[in-house]
Amino acid sequence: MPPPPTSPTILQVLPALGTGGIERGTIEIAEAITQASGRALVASAGGRLTPKLGAVGALHIEIDLRSKSPLAIWRNARRLARLIRQENISLVHARSRAPAWAAYLACRKTRTPFVTTWHGVHSENWPGKKRYNSVLARGDRVIAISKYIADRLRQNYRVGLDRLRLIPRGADARRFDPECVHGPRIQALAEAWALPDDARIIMLPGRLTRWKGQMLLLDALAQLQTTLDQHWICVFVGPADPQDRFVRELQAHATQLGIGERLRFAGLCQDMPAAYAMADVVVIPSLKPEPFGRVVVEAQAMGCPVIVSAQGGAMETILPGETGLLVPPNDAPAVAEALWQVLNATPEDLAALAETARDHVLRHYTTWQMQSATLSVYDELLGTNLRANFTNTDCPSDEPR
Repeated sequence: MPPPPTSPTILQVLPALGTGGIERGTIEIAEAITQASGRALVASAGGRLTPKLGAVGALHIEIDLRSKSPLAIWRNARRLARLIRQENISLVHARSRAPAWAAYLACRKTRTPFVTTWHGVHSENWPGKKRYNSVLARGDRVIAISKYIADRLRQNYRVGLDRLRLIPRGADARRFDPECVHGPRIQALAEAWALPDDARIIMLPGRLTRWKGQMLLLDALAQLQTTLDQHWICVFVGPADPQDRFVRELQAHATQLGIGERLRFAGLCQDMPAAYAMADVVVIPSLKPEPFGRVVVEAQAMGCPVIVSAQGGAMETILPGETGLLVPPNDAPAVAEALWQVLNATPEDLAALAETARDHVLRHYTTWQMQSATLSVYDELLGTNLRANFTNTDCPSDEPR
């Protein structure tokens, strides 16, 4: 057997580098690889986060791996096989199905270790879909981002404990630190979003899509306004095109319920720590199970109470009654009741919750823990010492703190 490489080259593959959990996780792992004296490469179609790879010392190689057609996958597999040989790549890590199929075939051809991370709740609702999904269960190591996903991998795809590794996503504990977020940043958001000084802020961060539960939250807020003697504003944080059909439906529904003036569409927020610091409560009323729920962890890191649907991976990340509340899925009255409890809690209870929530995240759900555990997976397969070389590092300097 050849000796393990002292500075292994790790290639991550994904469709593109837009905004999202997969993309952010890719950059975080690239940063960890370079900090551990490895070499980090990422193959994708590119996107708005591509410059961040350079900021963490990684190299982006533009290959469009998004096509699901068998012919395109075979072509991409040949491209990746050439890249593996040219760059002396030690291991390939795939995070999405179409790129994973190309990477799987390339790794088989070149006998390169293959790691996958299962990020989503992929359905199996048409013939052949389970087989298409199965590539993410074919890694030499298969990373599940929550217990919920790990259970699905064991039960539906027969991934044994010899290959399965549970590595939850995490929050950057230095960026999401209430001690580092001060008044001017919060005030800037309050002015940009036209928020009254005396309003309690109810926030739902996430993509504006039906299953995220924005419509359900509006129904809960309509019930809340009859019982809560406080001025409140609901803020949907996430890209929002005014011409989007669902955005128009939300606006019309809020107006019909008599709460249209209390609703704000904040759009994409570049300073989420300040957004959480401003929020009185963060609500994640997802109608379908979340594979993990990074927003829930980030909010807790900032000491913000969370209300979460009791399903999927998101519910795993909170301590019910201590760092937030769980509510039955698709239950607007339960969400209204939970909101009432949080908004009527005493300052002492909220201070205790904030301290417990941040401590909970620091113990179990930090970016550094996720990075460290992933490097350990690479070490298992390569016989390297990446994990031992890795020290806790801060987030890229161009991000707000």
